[in-house]
Amino acid sequence: MAARHAHSDDIRDRLLRAMSDMYRAEVPQYGTLLQLVADVNADAVRADPEMRASLEQSGEIERLGLERQGAIRIGTAQELFDIRRVFAVMGMHPVGYYDLSIAGVPVHSTAFRPTAQEALHRNPFRVFTSLLRLDLIEDPALRIEAERILSARRIFKPRTLELVDVFEAEGRLTQPEAEEFVREALQTFRWHSDATVDLVTYRKLHNALRLIADIVSFKGPHINHLTPRTLDIDAARVGMRGRRIAPKAVIEGLARRRCPILLRQTSFKALEEPIIFRHSAGEDIAGTHTARFGEIEQRGVALTADGRRLYDELLASVRRDVQIDAAGTDASTYDVELSERFKLFPDDWAELRSRGLAFFRYSATAAGLASNHLGRQPATVDELISNGFLQFDPIVYEDFLPVSAAGIFQSNIGTDEQKNYAAQSNRPQFEAELGAVVRDELELYAQVEKASLERALKPIGSPQIAFANAIDARSDSGGTSPHM
Repeated sequence: MAARHAHSDDIRDRLLRAMSDMYRAEVPQYGTLLQLVADVNADAVRADPEMRASLEQSGEIERLGLERQGAIRIGTAQELFDIRRVFAVMGMHPVGYYDLSIAGVPVHSTAFRPTAQEALHRNPFRVFTSLLRLDLIEDPALRIEAERILSARRIFKPRTLELVDVFEAEGRLTQPEAEEFVREALQTFRWHSDATVDLVTYRKLHNALRLIADIVSFKGPHINHLTPRTLDIDAARVGMRGRRIAPKAVIEGLARRRCPILLRQTSFKALEEPIIFRHSAGEDIAGTHTARFGEIEQRGVALTADGRRLYDELLASVRRDVQIDAAGTDASTYDVELSERFKLFPDDWAELRSRGLAFFRYSATAAGLASNHLGRQPATVDELISNGFLQFDPIVYEDFLPVSAAGIFQSNIGTDEQKNYAAQSNRPQFEAELGAVVRDELELYAQVEKASLERALKPIGSPQIAFANAIDARSDSGGTSPHM
């Protein structure tokens, strides 16, 4: 009898569930955060039938309870290359390039996630993966020492990579192989309380930047947070205080909006955890390390290139003019100024669509389906929408924001201070070390929108004419998106 094979979506789902159980046992506050988010989400859909209908239409509501975003930090090009291969077994691929040097953090990153819509609906697990840039460590001696330490470690058990070899050769794993793969891979992301360096070396790394110490001083890239998705981050933030969890000074992203866009995140400060450091004399030395924390996020609509341009310009103007210091001073001023300036960004779904600022998923209504038989086929998408034959729902943003990610990094390496640095992007080097080209997230959203519109137009009638007119109308309006 032939062995049954495991689908990549099932392997991803298994690993996430195992990782979530592991993290809940290691960081009890994570369990409190999960319950809080579940309660907030239940209240949100109960209070807003329109939101619930949109989530049901897009398939978002089924995945909401299991949605997680994790983050790891790795140290070498070989580790990046191998982590890509491991995630590929689970149908997770590199999407987006993020340069966090803009916040003075010496890493660049990508997000490993599913790219197909069916896979996202099955389980949208994402892992934000950051590679230490040794070239950005200013102290030459420390840079050489960090490189020496990292070159000696192996973050994967040999069996994990053996199973990756099997997957790459066969294109799949059997059910027993998949179960073994999850068990073995989980060990890479587990917390280890024993450091691989002595206390003196750790302190040198820590004094340069806590994040460098976190990457270099341990056996592997312990998962440092697993983020649930909330439908109301403001309510969740209030709830954190009510459950004795202290959130960071600001919510990364925009103030509350009727039409949420991109991403809003907040977190509680990283935990101080006991660590055992090596010593040349053979004795153990007790100490502490701070790395792992809890985070929640609220996801809004994905923005087009024009939408991102406007978003980035407005956000940059606020960050330039209002600085938050290490104690979180001026956080309220920052929030007020952010709200004021983002009044220039439309907060209406119809206007976001008509101006080409956001991506939407289209579907035919019951009236639209009936119109085909009645011989009433308006010539443009706008007419179809105005006649109630076609509806559009926001496409959720599946990715990350460099400024937001940097803000979370900063708050969990010991400060809420907000600084701006010169960008030192090096995507070609990152992709060379990754061994793959990073997918463009805007192209993925455009493909989803285009495919949904084509599907919606077919049963209504004259899809080619309506679709062509929709593209022409967007081009004439000055938008740069060729998709709609």
